[in-house]
Amino acid sequence: MTNLLSRVAIAVAGLPLVIGAAYVGGWFLAIVALVAGLVALHEFYSLAFGLRPLVLAGYGGLAGAILGAQLGDAVWMLGGFLVVFPLSFLFAAVAETRQSTTVAVSTTVFGAAWIGLGLAQLVLLRRLGDDGADAILAVLFTVFATDTFAYVGGRLAGRHRMTPVMSPGKTWEGFVVGALAGIGVAFLVLYESEWSGAESLVFGAVVVLAATIGDLFESLVKRDLGAKDTGRILLGHGGVLDRIDSLLFAGPAGLFILLALS
Repeated sequence: MTNLLSRVAIAVAGLPLVIGAAYVGGWFLAIVALVAGLVALHEFYSLAFGLRPLVLAGYGGLAGAILGAQLGDAVWMLGGFLVVFPLSFLFAAVAETRQSTTVAVSTTVFGAAWIGLGLAQLVLLRRLGDDGADAILAVLFTVFATDTFAYVGGRLAGRHRMTPVMSPGKTWEGFVVGALAGIGVAFLVLYESEWSGAESLVFGAVVVLAATIGDLFESLVKRDLGAKDTGRILLGHGGVLDRIDSLLFAGPAGLFILLALS
């Protein structure tokens, strides 16, 4: 359980900043998302170094997506992200590399889209007034509860592997425990808001499923790139991308389920 305690300690240390940014919103949240996104994208490009990503172009696309989401709406977010294409073509034209241009540009755009658009949609979610404030807090607490209880459930009762190829350590027992915890937390966070009980449960279920897929997706990417962790910035618990992987899917899921239920 020492590993669990250290995981929780790291999460608790970062939660005040993350929760505070989500609660305050505005430029505070945008800047926190931008810094975290740039670090996470740097980690991904470092893992994919052999594919020769055009890192400055990727940083530009990520920054454009998050700043667009803060300054405008989904159209601005997409417009900001799309600068990754002309920047990629520009840097590819002057780069001295033997790597395929198609591979380099594809890797660049993939990283910027995965991380940049995922975080930008969290910014969009928060900007949806009071509903957005409730929803982004529900997303954050749900993801944290799902991840923590899935780990505990897997360690204590895990018997059946969930995805042996993508993430051998995850079990169906852990998934069930984490899902129940996550849905329960979402219900509690949204209990005193204008959401109905049924809507809160649906929101929680969608976010839990998206968070799980996001975690598995990152595991698949790391496995493909031959890495266990994306970085060492969090000591024995990997990098920033390892900690926000679930949010990159859960945030957009929270945004769209909120829009669907509105």
